[in-house]
Amino acid sequence: MRFLKLLFICTIFCCLGLPIFSQQRSPKFRVIAFYTGREDLAHISFLHEANNWFPKMGAKYGFQYDSTNDWKNLNSKFLYAYQVVIFLDTRPDSPAQREAFREFMDHGGAWMGFHFSGFALTPSAFPQNWDWYHNQFLGAGQYKSNTWRPTSAILRVEDPKHPSTRHLPPTFKSAPSEWYRWENNLRNNPDIKVLLSIDSSSFPLGTGPKPYEIWHSGDYPVVWTNIHYRMVYMNMGHNDMDYEHSTNKTLSHTFDNEIQNRMILDALLWLGKSGKLKTEASH
Repeated sequence: MRFLKLLFICTIFCCLGLPIFSQQRSPKFRVIAFYTGREDLAHISFLHEANNWFPKMGAKYGFQYDSTNDWKNLNSKFLYAYQVVIFLDTRPDSPAQREAFREFMDHGGAWMGFHFSGFALTPSAFPQNWDWYHNQFLGAGQYKSNTWRPTSAILRVEDPKHPSTRHLPPTFKSAPSEWYRWENNLRNNPDIKVLLSIDSSSFPLGTGPKPYEIWHSGDYPVVWTNIHYRMVYMNMGHNDMDYEHSTNKTLSHTFDNEIQNRMILDALLWLGKSGKLKTEASH
């Protein structure tokens, strides 16, 4: 009898053109991730991970995650539908795309950048030819050096009250990554708030084989925010790969670390919550 009753109700709803089940709720915020995904297999491995992990988190926490490798989409019309932009590997190169991103940030948009998105080196295929982004927005300037090979580091929380770090222990072991050193001292920039840095217990950091690829001391911020923007940069995003034996197999995974994942997720939820939800009515 219960089945017949349910069938009768469903039939009535269908005849009246009414939905039997409520439609999926609108996302709390929308994220668009840009990536290039060429040449460096370690970065490509990370991209595949990210484009698998973020949609799962979106389904669990109520945000929409889209991704594209078409940087022509970095324009004001396309970005209007999103509250958060992620750069998974590179940065935009064309003046129009760069201006669209700056306008997005200046008008309340939010941004998360990983690892290579902060890279710039003159001369190289990615020269430092975007002063606002590298010196003002990120504050880091050019890339100076890195550790090798990718290894885990003990990271120290410098601001336990920030939404990105409030669920973290005072120190924790990260997923393996290649760690960058920068041209500018971020500590001297009043606009930059360092959230995580490499703890001295990590040293020596790196395995070489070149001696300068192993760090024995120093101050190395790895996650920070610019207080004038809704943004977080994270130096994570370079997996370890088996280059030596020509298998090109991924040997480590950025999103295999639960504590680090908590930080990435908390940062994204903070960026999405603080972003202004754009609607047709407010256009």
